[in-house]
Amino acid sequence: MKVKQTSVLMALLAVLTFSCKEKVVVEPMEEIESESDGVITHSEYAGEEPTTPEETEYYEPKVPVVKPGENGAPPSDAIVLFDGSSLDGWMHTKDSTAAKWHLNKDGSMTVADKTGNIRTEQEFGDIQLHIEWKSPLPVQRNGQNRANSGVFLNGIYEVQVLDNNENDTYVNGQVGSLYKQGPPLAMASVPTGEWNVYDIIYHAPEFNEEGGKTKSATITVLQNGVVIQDNTEIMGTTPYIGWPKNPPHGKGPLMLQDHGDDSRVSYRNIWVREL
Repeated sequence: MKVKQTSVLMALLAVLTFSCKEKVVVEPMEEIESESDGVITHSEYAGEEPTTPEETEYYEPKVPVVKPGENGAPPSDAIVLFDGSSLDGWMHTKDSTAAKWHLNKDGSMTVADKTGNIRTEQEFGDIQLHIEWKSPLPVQRNGQNRANSGVFLNGIYEVQVLDNNENDTYVNGQVGSLYKQGPPLAMASVPTGEWNVYDIIYHAPEFNEEGGKTKSATITVLQNGVVIQDNTEIMGTTPYIGWPKNPPHGKGPLMLQDHGDDSRVSYRNIWVREL
């Protein structure tokens, strides 16, 4: 028995020795999700473990250089939609006539009551948007009728603009909400009459050839530097009445709302970066 055991051990050692001399290459695995535990593996990080830092470094393609704006100016690659000098590039949504909102001496524009929503002539898909707005003084009205406006991505999906300072309303319709869908994570407004800042990251939805939605839009919003929407899924349109709908679409304009109640909301410093 001892002889047989010795022979078996020697044979195993021979196999292991031969195997160690041969470089074992593991074929990369496709990215899969295990149904049992939900763990995702990534094919680009499969295979033999790197042994030097250089094996996990690459230098192409080069990252584009963007010069940040100084003193509130847009970055170097931004598309400026409104700089206070004119309303060129904006038109009324209903009839495509030139925008009739008020152009102010301080470089802002103010909703002209009951003239209707305005939109950009340019259309966009995925964007980073910077826009500043303020509600008027003296304070007028209450609830949804106090300084109500809205920023519409793709001309369809509304981020609510509203003066909620000491002015309660339904939370999925308050300032910073994805209207009628997602309340904000916080109410981060400045005092009434001061300028609020929205910085928005928007990724448009995707549709198949038959018009079915294959990927929802998402939105991240910072209000005055505070995250109030964190990669929120946009389930569809944001109607005042009814469920969200998902009509297929491509690129669309940025639209600003005239709520029709003498809201007198003002906007300034509007620019986008296409992503």
